[in-house]
Amino acid sequence: MSDALPPSRFQAAYEGTPPWDIGRPQRSFKELLDKGGVRGPILDVGCGTGENALAFAAAGYEVTGVDIIARAIDKARDKARERGVSATFEVADALELGKLQRSFSSVVDSAVFHVFNDEDRVRYVASLAHVLEPGGRYYMLSFSDAEPTDWGGPRRISRAEIEEAFRDGWKIESIEPTRLETTFHENGGHAWFATVLRTR
Repeated sequence: MSDALPPSRFQAAYEGTPPWDIGRPQRSFKELLDKGGVRGPILDVGCGTGENALAFAAAGYEVTGVDIIARAIDKARDKARERGVSATFEVADALELGKLQRSFSSVVDSAVFHVFNDEDRVRYVASLAHVLEPGGRYYMLSFSDAEPTDWGGPRRISRAEIEEAFRDGWKIESIEPTRLETTFHENGGHAWFATVLRTR
């Protein structure tokens, strides 16, 4: 399938304020942080301008945020300096996380999983396995198939697609309906929040 969103689309979005840049952490990740139990160090894949990463870093976690768009990383670094929060931000491709040459106990993903086509989704899960240590957890927020498609945007993901992606070497602990907040959804779009354990 050829329905992946190209990097050029994200590059153009960061010339202004992208709809996913809501100026605060996503509610699902704020609730995860408040609940506790997340282990560091944490990798935020597709961190954008860093709101989720900075929330975890402000709570005392060692956090690295990566994004393929350099402008987003520049903005994330600026926010970290302005807020006096210690976090690392790097330009990196989510499909080639092994190039980071380090491992993490947790990976957070806000609206990255749903941008990939079927072929790249397989590559992405393999890329995650390069950096998430066995026993570590992947926390993923993506638009669900309950979200209308009339406004375009990225793919809508079914529960079955998540289950299929994380079969070998993974254990899905939960897939819960939630909302993915944007600047054009008053209450957020229909989404899934998944917790996936890497077993080997």
